[in-house]
Amino acid sequence: MNDASDNLRGALLMMLAMAVYVINDALMKLASVDVSLAQGVFVRGLVASALMVVFAHYKGHLFYPVNRAEIKTISLRAGAEITATFCYLTALFNMPLASSTAILQALPLAVTLAGALFLGEKVGWRRYLAISIGFAGVLIIIRPGGDDFNAYSLWAVAAVGFITLRDMLAAKLNKRIPSIFVALFTAVGVTIAAGVVAAFQPWQPLSAGSYTLLASAAAFILVGYITSVSAMRYGEIAFVAPFRYTILVWALLLGVFVFKDYPDFWTMVGTGIVVGTGVFTFYREQRAKAG
Repeated sequence: MNDASDNLRGALLMMLAMAVYVINDALMKLASVDVSLAQGVFVRGLVASALMVVFAHYKGHLFYPVNRAEIKTISLRAGAEITATFCYLTALFNMPLASSTAILQALPLAVTLAGALFLGEKVGWRRYLAISIGFAGVLIIIRPGGDDFNAYSLWAVAAVGFITLRDMLAAKLNKRIPSIFVALFTAVGVTIAAGVVAAFQPWQPLSAGSYTLLASAAAFILVGYITSVSAMRYGEIAFVAPFRYTILVWALLLGVFVFKDYPDFWTMVGTGIVVGTGVFTFYREQRAKAG
């Protein structure tokens, strides 16, 4: 049982992780003015992979023995991450930061549903109802067929699907495999994929400002990874996990003050529904495990 100070530390680390993840998104969105999606992901990936190599070496997990089945699962997970990255950044580059972030918060609902459908996890009627209401909240944010409909929001929805697939594959991995090893494998895979796509596109000369934005984004991603993992190790999951939703506060603030994007009333309503059902679903999951 973790004491109050550990829970507080875990909550603060989780809020920090969410803040730096959104800052990474904002930096990538700023860089998109001068660089293409593939080029931006490639340059960021080079820096992020180099930083991860240093960190993995420090932890003694740069090389780790895995069998053929594990390599297959890790590779499939990397493929899902690659697709999710391109889908989400396509949405992010073409719609308000707060809106794309809000859609991504449907992920806990999607993971719970996928766990029930494909992993045989028990989900009661209350959680099924919460999942249905949560997805309705996503529809309110997107508003298909409405005057404010942004087709790029469907890319964010697709990203939720591929991230869910990524997490399902991660659940199949042996827990002895270090997280940093899997993360590094994935980061290299994303970088290579972006490099291949960028090779068939005109290469835009990067200014010092663009390099700074992309390198900073890479650093923030690494900080986010480390702090989010540390948060779950310090505090109790039931206490710490709901603080993931503070990412919406940071996204709203950066959207307003950096990009001058002001979410409308229905976007805020949909966001509130997604967050509320997500917290409820997580609460019921913890109750089920305790029972």
